[in-house]
Amino acid sequence: MAGNIQNREVFLTKIAKRLGRDHLETTIERPEWSFQPQDVVLKDANQDELLQVLEEQCKSIHTDFITTNLSGLAETLKNIITKYGGGPIIKWADPRFDEFGLSPLFNKILPSEDIKVDVWDSSIGEENIKLAEKANVGITISEITLAESGTAVLFSSKDRGRSISFLPDTSVIIIPKSSIVPRMTQAARLIREKVKIGEQVPSCVNFITGPSNSADIEMNLVVGVHGPTKAAYIVVEDI
Repeated sequence: MAGNIQNREVFLTKIAKRLGRDHLETTIERPEWSFQPQDVVLKDANQDELLQVLEEQCKSIHTDFITTNLSGLAETLKNIITKYGGGPIIKWADPRFDEFGLSPLFNKILPSEDIKVDVWDSSIGEENIKLAEKANVGITISEITLAESGTAVLFSSKDRGRSISFLPDTSVIIIPKSSIVPRMTQAARLIREKVKIGEQVPSCVNFITGPSNSADIEMNLVVGVHGPTKAAYIVVEDI
């Protein structure tokens, strides 16, 4: 639902007066730029080519990259969890996990192996953050994925706590292949279109590029200073 601007003209008139200017009430038109390089990069790339770009970029951002299909997703995810040392695990309360066929993994298979799986529960408030702090693996789903930079875009909500992507030691992000776009230009445009048609966009949208990285003035790279030390993208080719 779009918000309403209250007392806009009064506010702008007051600012103009303080600056000693006349308040211009004419609408400023968006300029038409002669060159728009932001639309040129990877413009003609298809989804398979974007996938290759994303895979190559993951080498630079210290992120494991795995491709699978919907039928193999549960086994692939289980293998990644095992690789990174098991639980505890925390994940979003997102119906897409059920749609992806992951309910048996989270509800039966992992618990049977004494791997604890917590689900973000808005009714317990800050207790969720404590669970995320103790978790070894946090599992989320990318809404939009930037091939050029290897960035996953996460939409937070009451059921999708942002802490899941940066408090556990390992971040695992499921990436539908259909979510991959060339770069930030297309991601910003998609979000803008959602706003224009009145779709509710979260107040917190996180752009995450692999595990946290930091370098001091001597350019010594340290991974995991202020977030996950390890990250993996699981690209699902048929979603």
